[in-house]
Amino acid sequence: MSSAPMNIASAIQSASIKRHPSPRHDLNPSTAASSKQPVEPTSPTSSVASNANSIPESALRPIPRKKTLPPLPDMRFEQSYLASLQGADTYWKIAWITGRDQVFLPLVQGMLWTLLLSGWRYWNRGAQLQGASMGSKVRRWWWRVNNWKIPEETQEQISEKAGEFYTAQLGGLD
Repeated sequence: MSSAPMNIASAIQSASIKRHPSPRHDLNPSTAASSKQPVEPTSPTSSVASNANSIPESALRPIPRKKTLPPLPDMRFEQSYLASLQGADTYWKIAWITGRDQVFLPLVQGMLWTLLLSGWRYWNRGAQLQGASMGSKVRRWWWRVNNWKIPEETQEQISEKAGEFYTAQLGGLD
């Protein structure tokens, strides 16, 4: 009925289970963090003269910083979900709030974000093909600000330069 690999795995697993563990033998071994010893500060009168190997006092006792920023807000989902559940008094209201917060709103958010990105990609693709990308607009603006002459090349001149470039790169291979 059962396969040999399953029997072997079951035997290994059941053999490794300790039925009666001993606290003296089965606990993790002690480490340096197991035995904590408090640090006792030394008084300034008993300090040794400063040398190259000593740690400066400013590193040992840094000046406390002023608290200038407010605490960070709690942005976890659970807090806002529990806050919206406070006014619910029936199971239907709880179901509605849960469906709204966990299904409907994430669905709408994802749909709007996808539509925004798709629209941006579509517009950007068309702008690049027409030579009206954001980079070319910024470049033209910069040239106008500096009163530089914008080169006016025809499509034939550009394609001729491109053909010469590829001919030079490929070594005249046809």
